[in-house]
Amino acid sequence: MRYQWTLKNVASPSKVQALQKSLSIPESLCHLLVQRGVETFEQARKFFRPQLSHLHDPFLMHDMAKAVQRIEEAKAQGERIMIYGDYDVDGTTAVALLYSFLRKHYAELCTYIPDRYKEGYGVSLAGIDFAHDNEVGLIIALDCGIKALDQVNYAREKGIDFIICDHHRPGKRLPAAKAILNPKKEVCNYPYKELSGCGVGFKLVQALCKNWQLPQEEWLPLLDLLAVSIGADIVPITGENRVLAFYGLKLINENPRLGLKSLIELARRDQAPLTITDVVFLLGPRINAAGRIEHGSLAVEMLSGTDVQQVERVCEKVNSLNQERKELDRSITEAALKSLENPEELQRKSTVVFDAHWHKGVIGIVASRLTETHYRPTVVFTESNGVLAGSARSVKGFDVYEALNDCSDVLEQFGGHKYAAGMTLQPQRFEEFKTRFEQAVTKRITPDQLIPKINADLELNFSEISESFYRILKQFAPFGPLNLAPTFITKNLQDCGCKRVGADLSHLRFQLKEPSSGITLNGIGFGMGAKLEELQQAGSIAVAFHLEENTFNGRTTLQLKVLDTLPSEKVNV
Repeated sequence: MRYQWTLKNVASPSKVQALQKSLSIPESLCHLLVQRGVETFEQARKFFRPQLSHLHDPFLMHDMAKAVQRIEEAKAQGERIMIYGDYDVDGTTAVALLYSFLRKHYAELCTYIPDRYKEGYGVSLAGIDFAHDNEVGLIIALDCGIKALDQVNYAREKGIDFIICDHHRPGKRLPAAKAILNPKKEVCNYPYKELSGCGVGFKLVQALCKNWQLPQEEWLPLLDLLAVSIGADIVPITGENRVLAFYGLKLINENPRLGLKSLIELARRDQAPLTITDVVFLLGPRINAAGRIEHGSLAVEMLSGTDVQQVERVCEKVNSLNQERKELDRSITEAALKSLENPEELQRKSTVVFDAHWHKGVIGIVASRLTETHYRPTVVFTESNGVLAGSARSVKGFDVYEALNDCSDVLEQFGGHKYAAGMTLQPQRFEEFKTRFEQAVTKRITPDQLIPKINADLELNFSEISESFYRILKQFAPFGPLNLAPTFITKNLQDCGCKRVGADLSHLRFQLKEPSSGITLNGIGFGMGAKLEELQQAGSIAVAFHLEENTFNGRTTLQLKVLDTLPSEKVNV
């Protein structure tokens, strides 16, 4: 894929100089901080030293007092409480988190994760029937429920109350729940709007601890689950999320719960501390595989279990399900790409594909793969229980949720975020939806949004890279949306022996020299093997890269993680 290289807005020189004067660190690092909104010594102190005291009072969230009161009533009356969550990572970590906390203080609890294939996403009537059959008086819904108007009414008819803890966009009407905790509600003045679903559940735990006068040691052990949800659900790692992710990762690396410890041992290839990237690519897919291939309740059992042998058995099963998921992902992606090979499909601004036999559990992953290949908003459908179930993914800057909203009269239901959404559709309306979605995307998308970009933070000379520079750069972590790992551009480099590596020779090992300083650095470019000839023919090379550590034979050195490369004369930034 060819990328367009851009540079982020240059930070104010006066602000950079003022910050450098107060921090006494390299100007390039101060430039990165100002780009991130860190402009004063005090802001830098909070950025580099996240503190649990920076977390907001949970009672600032609208309806929190009502939620706590309803749980108090349930405890006083001996009501059974059901903790209900979605089947993805955010939902299952949320259920495991709240259940792990409440079971220490109240015995009348059960958990419920809907079956992806029989019940679908969100609050289901089957789940409410299960609650009624088991004499549940209160359902706490996590990472779902904000649009469950009919379901909450159905529950009320059966004498069951709801507390909804969600972070998805509310609709024009809200369910008739006893309390709705969602920082995105218009009437909610909670200072931080980007919590994960698990994060909203965590704020409920914090409120209960405050109400019951329990110390923070009660909720600290839950932060490992919260860090997993923040990473896997791709929420911004700013503000409160950054504090929670920082301490959650610390817990994951020092003293994780049984399920995460066992899963990490199965997943990891080395003993380096896990990062948010590892959470996204090593832990998230494995936890998700439970709900994708079999049932999300396995993930809750794994993440909340206390019996070592049982947890290890479940972890091994989940890991095996992930292997099955990988094979399904590969085969379905191949089939979907093949269906897009005709010229008519290639001319579209969107991708919409369908096969009745594709596995519902992986269509979201396949949509992401197709977006990576063709770089345009994508919806992948399969058939499930007589309707088409779809998963949408978008490209940077394009709101796929709004495009789906333009087609809402064609869809049975839909929900999600700016960059990812799910929906159902009657089979006979597939072609109509495909046409309408293409029209909606064409109307809304700009030509610029259809070109993949590398948006670099800064041009950086090799002479500026040092061990001390990297030690400070590492403290910018945890990285994620709105606090991404910095991307650098360096131009006018010489090839000193780039070569293809890997079993299929699909990767590139770089050795690049900066003539002006005489410094040579090594790098790795995954999937870039095909660019070797272009590099060898270029007189001068430019690279876009992240800076990282590489440990080999017990020795750790700095290397470039190369994202793209061009002849220097073709770089217009």
